[in-house]
Amino acid sequence: MSKAPIEPQDYLYGLKVVQIEDLRVARGKTRRPASSCRHRQLVYDDNERRVWCQDCEQEVEPFDAFLNVCGVFQGAKANIDRRRRELAEAEGFRIISRAAKVMDQAWRHKNMAPLCPHCTTAILPEDVASGVALTGKQFVLAARSKKPKT
Repeated sequence: MSKAPIEPQDYLYGLKVVQIEDLRVARGKTRRPASSCRHRQLVYDDNERRVWCQDCEQEVEPFDAFLNVCGVFQGAKANIDRRRRELAEAEGFRIISRAAKVMDQAWRHKNMAPLCPHCTTAILPEDVASGVALTGKQFVLAARSKKPKT
């Protein structure tokens, strides 16, 4: 970037004063009065080739009607995208392990609780909701192999 000072330039052609009306048109602002109706009930008449609002009974410009239709489709697309994200997140939480599926099915019984296969005490969902203690599989297998089978 240059460190040279900015020198103001004179216009080569035309006036140096810009009228506010020209500026308003150049920026895309309209001089028509704004309507309080949002034109949600549009009627498309094929015979007369016009669009009008059923609520306020005013004629609506085709571009405004097109923007209204595009807004409806954008809202629908946003809902579909949100639903797709929710489904993808739900599929991510799907149980894969066979042991977890068996425990989940056992916990779904209303009046029954699964038992620990070793000490035969009930295992409730609250017992494992905050996490479980872990140990190495090698230690468990070694301890089981040393126990005499009855």
